[in-house]
Amino acid sequence: MAQQTILLAYSGGLDTSVCVKWLQEKLDSQVATLTIDLGMVDLESIQQRALQIGAVEALSVNGKETFVENYVFPALKAGAMYEEQYPLATALGRPLIAKYLVEAARKVGATAIAHGCTGKGNDQVRMDISVGALAPDLKVIAPVREWGWNREEEIEYAKYHNIPIEEKQNRYSTDENLWGRSIEAGDLEDPWREPPEDAFAWTNPINMTPDEPTYFEISFEKGVPLTLNGETMGSVDLVQHLNHLAGVHGVGRIDHIENRLVGIKSREVYEAPAAIVLHKAHMALESMTLSKDQVRMKQRIAQEYSDVVYNGLWFTAHRRDMDAYIENTQTYVTGKVRIKLHKGTCYIVGRQAPKGLYTHELATYDRGDTFDHRASEGFISIYGLPVRTQAKNQEEILD
Repeated sequence: MAQQTILLAYSGGLDTSVCVKWLQEKLDSQVATLTIDLGMVDLESIQQRALQIGAVEALSVNGKETFVENYVFPALKAGAMYEEQYPLATALGRPLIAKYLVEAARKVGATAIAHGCTGKGNDQVRMDISVGALAPDLKVIAPVREWGWNREEEIEYAKYHNIPIEEKQNRYSTDENLWGRSIEAGDLEDPWREPPEDAFAWTNPINMTPDEPTYFEISFEKGVPLTLNGETMGSVDLVQHLNHLAGVHGVGRIDHIENRLVGIKSREVYEAPAAIVLHKAHMALESMTLSKDQVRMKQRIAQEYSDVVYNGLWFTAHRRDMDAYIENTQTYVTGKVRIKLHKGTCYIVGRQAPKGLYTHELATYDRGDTFDHRASEGFISIYGLPVRTQAKNQEEILD
């Protein structure tokens, strides 16, 4: 009887390297691996490591452009920031990883998909639910969740089976893609302690940022960023450039006590320079082009959208329904935003929109004011009528 094939999402780290041998040994299976580049990944070296460990096939895919255009930018248009702080970098990447895994599993004839998520985090939920939505027939295996080992036990297992690993241990657990970098564990588990500088890799500390501010302009078309200082840039290049530019000025650090889906409060530290800049710029342009009611409805949608992404429900009709509403709100979100970066802060210092709702003649207090001040008296009388009526008939409410 032929061995079954299991497709493993392979990052090249200790957890997934040990998973290759564990799946072969415990489940009597052959293991193919898939490595997905959503930013900052050396595909070739990771593929070689997988084959060296014993994978029968090591696949890879460059998903950076798809990630930014089909996952990041829709979330940007939605204004999705989980608990108003986390731009959902890892959470946005997981459904795309699951999609690529399902496609590759079909290609290699795998009967199951495996991943290296723990039983304590959010990613297990995102991966399992996403695979279930796309391929209900495929079994999902989570070796790290099943074995419950600590890092020392994993290292011992790797040594016993001659699995090549780097024993030099980073004291933090990190995950990164183009939209952000997450850092947790180690010293960061004490919420009273300030994150040490060695936790950060993309952003300068304030004392190492330039003394002079940097100004630049980003233009959007229907909610999508297209140009930087007038230069049209591809989606990946734009995000990468902003990560560097804002990171130099120390912009993008987030220190957050986060409510995980599994019910745990966790101290999470993030670096997301491009995400912070683009969310602020996009919101500034929306303030010019959306009505008050649209802005407020979008704020409610943004919270729901963030929860849906965070909770692993990307591949649902609910998310697609929200996308339809959001897309319509972006019809006139076209224009330019001027940004200032200085000492860890991103400031919006200017905005323009050809179809903007800001009208100088109505807003100005100088000559040229076209607002009818006399109309205010009647407006206030009608607007305040229910207040006066209740005050007259129910005096006790004023106590």
